[in-house]
Amino acid sequence: MDLNSASTVVLQVLTQATSQDTAVLKPAEEQLKQWETQPGFYSVLLNIFTNHDLDVNVRWLAVLYFKNGIDRYWRRVAPHALSEEEKSTLRAGLITNFNEPINQIATQIAVLIAKVARLDCPRQWPELIPILIESVKVQDDLRQHRALLTFYHVTKTLASKRLAADRKLFYDLASGIYNFACSLWNHHTDTFLQHISSGNEAAALNSLERTLLSLKVLRKLTVNGFMEPHENMEVMGFLHGIFDRLKQFLECSRSVDTDTVFRDKLEKTIILFTKVLLDFLDQHPFSFTPLIQRSLEFSVSYVFTEVGEGVTFERFIVQCMNLIKMIVKNYAYKPSKNFEDSSPETLEAHKIKMAFFTYPTLTEICRRLVSHYFLLTEEELTMWEEDPEGFTVEETGGDSWKYSLRPCTEVLFIDIFHEYNQTLTPVLLEMMQRLQGPTNVEDMNALLIKDAVYNAIGLAAFELFDSVDFDQWFKNQLLPELQVTHNRYKPLRRRVIWLIGQWVSVKFKSDLRPMLYEAICNLLQDQDLVVRIETATTLKLTVDDFEFRTDQFLPYLETMFTLLFQLLQQVTECDTKMHVLHVLSCVIERVNMQIRPYVGCLVQYLPLLWKQSEEHNMLRCAILTTLIHLVQGLGADSKNLYPFLLPVIQLSTDVSQPPHVYLLEDGLELWLVTLENSPCITPELLRIFQNMPPLLEQSSENLRTCFKIINSYIFLSSTEFLQTYAAGLCQSFCELLNDITTEGQVQVLKVVENALKVNPVLGSQIFQPILPCVFRGIIEGERYPVVMSTYLGVMGRVMLQNTSFFSSLLNVMAHKCNQEMDQLLGNMIEMWVDRMDNITQPERRKLSALALLSLLPSDNSVIQDKFCGIINISVEGLHDVMTEDPETRTYKDCMLMSHLEEPKATEDEEPPTEQDKRKKMLALKDPVHTVSLQQFTYEKLKAQQELLGEQGFQSLMETVDTEIVTQLQEFLQGF
Repeated sequence: MDLNSASTVVLQVLTQATSQDTAVLKPAEEQLKQWETQPGFYSVLLNIFTNHDLDVNVRWLAVLYFKNGIDRYWRRVAPHALSEEEKSTLRAGLITNFNEPINQIATQIAVLIAKVARLDCPRQWPELIPILIESVKVQDDLRQHRALLTFYHVTKTLASKRLAADRKLFYDLASGIYNFACSLWNHHTDTFLQHISSGNEAAALNSLERTLLSLKVLRKLTVNGFMEPHENMEVMGFLHGIFDRLKQFLECSRSVDTDTVFRDKLEKTIILFTKVLLDFLDQHPFSFTPLIQRSLEFSVSYVFTEVGEGVTFERFIVQCMNLIKMIVKNYAYKPSKNFEDSSPETLEAHKIKMAFFTYPTLTEICRRLVSHYFLLTEEELTMWEEDPEGFTVEETGGDSWKYSLRPCTEVLFIDIFHEYNQTLTPVLLEMMQRLQGPTNVEDMNALLIKDAVYNAIGLAAFELFDSVDFDQWFKNQLLPELQVTHNRYKPLRRRVIWLIGQWVSVKFKSDLRPMLYEAICNLLQDQDLVVRIETATTLKLTVDDFEFRTDQFLPYLETMFTLLFQLLQQVTECDTKMHVLHVLSCVIERVNMQIRPYVGCLVQYLPLLWKQSEEHNMLRCAILTTLIHLVQGLGADSKNLYPFLLPVIQLSTDVSQPPHVYLLEDGLELWLVTLENSPCITPELLRIFQNMPPLLEQSSENLRTCFKIINSYIFLSSTEFLQTYAAGLCQSFCELLNDITTEGQVQVLKVVENALKVNPVLGSQIFQPILPCVFRGIIEGERYPVVMSTYLGVMGRVMLQNTSFFSSLLNVMAHKCNQEMDQLLGNMIEMWVDRMDNITQPERRKLSALALLSLLPSDNSVIQDKFCGIINISVEGLHDVMTEDPETRTYKDCMLMSHLEEPKATEDEEPPTEQDKRKKMLALKDPVHTVSLQQFTYEKLKAQQELLGEQGFQSLMETVDTEIVTQLQEFLQGF
C-alpha cells in the first residue's frame, strides 16, 4: 500500500466508519477488514492518528485498528504477519513525539506502545526505555506527561510477563532504572507538596498527576522487579519512606474540598501507596518483615485512634484493615506447632507480631471495631427505612469484603478474634454481660451498641463455643427480645434472629427448636420487611442444619410456607425474590412429600413470576431450582404442572435460545426430575426430546445429565421413545463413541444396556449399528476395564435375552473379520473369561455367568473346548450371589426378587420416585433378579449331560480344575 496515494483513501473510509448510518458504516468496516493484511496499512494508520489536525473520532478509530493489528499480525509466526522492515518503521514512528493533546487517544497510544514492547522490548526495541527516560525529563508539560503515561503502561506490561527468561529481563530492567524511577517520583512528589503549601491548586493538580503515574511505575518495579527485594537498599528505602509520604498526603487532604477532581486524584494517590504495601506483602512476605512493625503502627493508629480523625476516608480505612488482616493471617508468619521446625524468617516475623499485638492493643482494636465500626450508621438506617430490600442486599455482602467497609471490618474482626481468641474472649464476654436484660427503646445509641455486640457474638460463634451457654441465653435473653414489638426495637429483632442463625449449627439444643420455630412464625409476620427477610435467612440455616428433624418442623410448616409465600409476593427486587425462593426451595427439599397440601398458591404464582422475570435470568435460575424441589415433593402429582413446567424446560434446554447460557444446567436438572417423577409419558414430554441432539453435539459438562435424561425416557416409555427418536439417537451415539472420553463411552453404552434390559428385541434392532463395535471391543481386549465391563454387560444382555439376534450378529462379525463363526465365538468366550475381573458390579457378574451358561447344552466343539472357562465363570458368579442360611446350611441366590419384597424406607430416606418404581418392576422381569443362578447352572449341566451321555459329560468335567468342581458340587447340593 503506497503511503501517499493510500492515505487519502484510508482517511475517507475511516471517516465513513465513524458514521451513525449503517448503510455507510458497514461497507467501510468491510473495506478496513480487507486492508488489515495489506503491507503499509499500519503505516498509513500511524500517519493518520498522529495528525492532530484531523477529526478526533477518525484518529481514535485509527488507533483502535492499529492496536487490534498488533494483537493479530505483529508476531512473526502470525498469518499475514507484518514485515520486519515495516515493524521497524512503526516502532520508530510511535516514539518520535509524545505530544498527543487528547487524553483518551494518548492513553490508547501508550497501551499500543506497551503491546509492541511486550513482544519486542528489549531485543528488537532496545531504544524504547532510554528514549522514555529522556522524554520524562523534558520541561514541556504535555510531552513529559505523555512520556510518563507511556512509561507506566510499558512497565506494567513488561511486569506481567511470566516466563523465566522474561522475568530475568524485567529484573535487569528494574535494576537499571529503579534509582531513576525513585528520583522521578520524589521530584514530582516534592513539587506537588510545594504547590500545596503555596496554595497553587492548579499547579498542584498538574504535579499530582505526574506523582500518581511515577508511583504506578514504582509499584510495578518494586513488586515485580526483584527476586530478593529486601537485599536492595533503594527498594527498602522507598518502602520505608511510604509511611511518611502517606502522612504528608493525608494531611493535605484536610484542606481539600470534597467532591472535586483534585480530591478524587489525591485519594487515588493515597490508595496507591497502600496498594504498593499490600502487593509487596502478598508477593514477598519475608522481604516485608522489616515493614511489619511500621505497617501495623501506622494502620492501627489511623484506623483505631484519634490520629485518623478528619483525614481518613472509607477506602483508605478498608486498605489499612486489609493490611492488618494480611499480616495477621499470613501463613508465612505462622510458626509450626513445633517451633524448632519453623524457619528463622517465620520466627522473626511472628516475634514482631506478638510484640505488637499486646493485650491493651488487642483490647482497644476489639472494642473499637465493635463500638465504632459495627454500629449501624445514619446512612444505613436511612436506607433501611427508604429502601429495605436494598439494605438487605448490602448487608448480605453485595460488595466484596476487600472494598466495602462493613464486610471488611467484620472479616478483620473474625480473623483477629480467631488468632487471639484467648485474649479477646473475656473482652467480648464482658461486653455481652453488660447488655443483659431489655434495652430502653428510647435510647437509640444503646440499641445500636447492643446490635453491634450481638453482631460480634454471632461472628465469633465458633470461637465462643465453650464460653457461652447459648441455650440458656436463648431462653432467658434472646427469646424475650424477639417479643419486643416496638418499631424502634426492630434493629435488635433483626440482629437477634440473625444471631440465632449463626449459632444454630454451632451449639443449639434440638429440644429448643420448636420454640425457635414459633419465634420464626411470629417474625415472618413482623411489621418490618428487613426483619422478615432476615428471619427467612435464619429459617434456611435452621432447616439446612444437620440436626434438623422433620417431625419437629411439621406443626409449623403450613404457617411458615404461607408466610414465606406472602413475603415472596411482597418483595420487588430481583435479588430478594431469588433469596426468598431459595428459602422456599430448602423447605420443600427438607419436608419432601409433606409439602403437597400447601403448594397450591406457589404453583399458581410461579408462572406469573416466570413471565415477569424475562429479563432476569438469575431469578429464572432460582425459579428452576424451586421447580426442581417442587417436582420432587409432588412426585407423580407433578403432572398437573405440565402446562407450565414443560414450556419452561423447553426454553431452558433449547441451545438456539439465548437464555440457555444461564438456564441450561438447572433446566436439564428439572427435565430429569420431571421424567423421574412422571407417572406416564405424554406427547408434550416426548416432544421436548427434540432439544437433545444439539446438546449431545456440544459434548459439554452437562453430558452426564443428558445421558440420565435419555435413560429416564427409556425407563418411562421405551417403545414409544425408541421408535420416535431411535435413528437420530443411534447416529449421535456412533459419533460420540469416536470422540469422547472413556467415561463418556461408558455413559453411551449404559443407555444401550438399559434399552436391552427394558426391551431386548427392540433395543437390539435400534442399536444394531453400535453392537459390532461392542463385539469388536471384546474380542480385541478393550484396555480400559470400565469400558470392557460395560461391553460385556451389553453383550451379556444380547446373548441371554435375544439369542437369535446374537447368532445373526456373530454371522455379521464373522464376515467382517473374515473368520469362522465358531472361531470368533471361541475368541469371545476366551476373552470374556480372561477379563471377568474387570467386572465389579455383582449384577453384571451374575449376568455374565447366565449369558455364558446359555450357550449350553451344545455339541459345538468350540463351546466344549471353552467349557472349563464357562464353569469357572459360573462358580465365580455363584460365590458372588449365593448366601448360606446358617440354620439349614443351604444356599440361596441373594439377587432374586419377588413382588412381595417391599423394602421399608427409614424416616431419613426419601420416598421412591416413579422411576424407582419402574426400575423395581423391571427388575421383577430381569433374568438377573428372577432366575436362580444355582438352578440355572444345574439345569444347563444336566442338559449337557443328557446331550453327551454320562461318559462324554465326565470327560468334559475332567477339563475343569478339581477345586472348582468341588466348589460347584457344594453349591449344587440338594439338586
